[in-house]
Amino acid sequence: MFAPSVLLRVARQATAAGLAAASPTSRSVLPLASSIRASRLFASDAASSSSDVGFNLTAEQKELQELARSFTAREIIPKAAHHDVTGEYPTEILKKMWEVGLLNTHIPQAYGGLGLGVLDCALISEEVAYGCSGIQTAAEANGLAQAPVIIGGNDAQKKKYLGRMTEEPLMCAYCVTEPIAGSDVAGIGTRAVKKGNSWSITGNKMWITNGGKANWYFVLAKTDPAANAGKAFTGFIVDASSPGITVGKKELNMGQRASDTRGISFEDVEVPDENRLGDVGKGFSLAMGAFDTTRPLVAAAAVGVARRALEEALKYSLERKTMGKPISEHQIIAFMLADMASGVEASRLLTWKSAWLRDNGQRNTLFASMAKAMASEVANKNAADAVQIFGGNGFNSEYPVEKLMRDAKIFMIYEGTSQIQRLIVSRTIIDNAKKGIF
Repeated sequence: MFAPSVLLRVARQATAAGLAAASPTSRSVLPLASSIRASRLFASDAASSSSDVGFNLTAEQKELQELARSFTAREIIPKAAHHDVTGEYPTEILKKMWEVGLLNTHIPQAYGGLGLGVLDCALISEEVAYGCSGIQTAAEANGLAQAPVIIGGNDAQKKKYLGRMTEEPLMCAYCVTEPIAGSDVAGIGTRAVKKGNSWSITGNKMWITNGGKANWYFVLAKTDPAANAGKAFTGFIVDASSPGITVGKKELNMGQRASDTRGISFEDVEVPDENRLGDVGKGFSLAMGAFDTTRPLVAAAAVGVARRALEEALKYSLERKTMGKPISEHQIIAFMLADMASGVEASRLLTWKSAWLRDNGQRNTLFASMAKAMASEVANKNAADAVQIFGGNGFNSEYPVEKLMRDAKIFMIYEGTSQIQRLIVSRTIIDNAKKGIF
């Protein structure tokens, strides 16, 4: 195992060279991240060595953060506008992310992955989203699809479906949302019927990130229509090449246009029982359990957008002059910038806490929802304020902030709307209060 600093130099050299030569040696940077949190399955073994409160990243985490930041500066920011305008999927960028170890970061080392913790991955998510949250969404959608497999898959399933993700730059997708069932997951209509040693899946999924690029899908289907939500659903791994799957058109969305979002239809798709994840009827808890890991990462991406909006607004306010002085010297603009900066810091700290709890084996559902709701709304406010500070220029696509405003909106919608997050938070604190827990 090389020292992290050595691996970081390898990664920097590869990035600086544009990663033009995608040779097998380019994958040698992968041990960088694995040295940060050895043998970690999400975070169960990542207990802190000290109970003291602290806000410093480790030296290895700083190197990981710098790797993601330098990669974003060289590979993502110069190409973000192109992918936004054309809607072209960022295949080459994702391939390079895979080569330097910034993709599939959750996969345990036992299956060829890096085994990073949630906080480690949050550092990456913020930096990549700073460059383009659409590209970050495409990358982190892999983590969302892989989460149920990591949590509930058996050894054979993990070797087959997680292992292949480390052998070549493949994508996967989380198929839960349906045309009439978004926040109301209990309303899912996709059915899975047992037929001998296999299952027949029929139904329609919608708004599936990486839908047209996935090698395999995690699919949540109803196996007992008479049961309540907690027992009605089962999770399955479905190969994207299975007969009976129809991939819909790429949706033209308001923002995050680099992401591939589609409807996926299943018509009597045969899935072997060996691809069933966990016990029959346990799929709902498996699908929802993934969010304790992925919501902090969505929050981290929102922080990245909020930070980008702040920094663009700051730079512009120092250059733009009105009434004989930079607009940053006008109190109304200065106060807007102050609020934007405060929002970034507060959202990041809440995000890091939710990630830290997960990494230390503590339940983080409450704080993951808090972080996701707060960071999403800070991203939207900062982007809107950046457009306002830019004035007429902010409304023009020649400047970067209008894209940030369009990209930010989805953070309040996907992986649980802001209203759903408030529902989780309010129910939790009220239930705790009834028990005398404050």
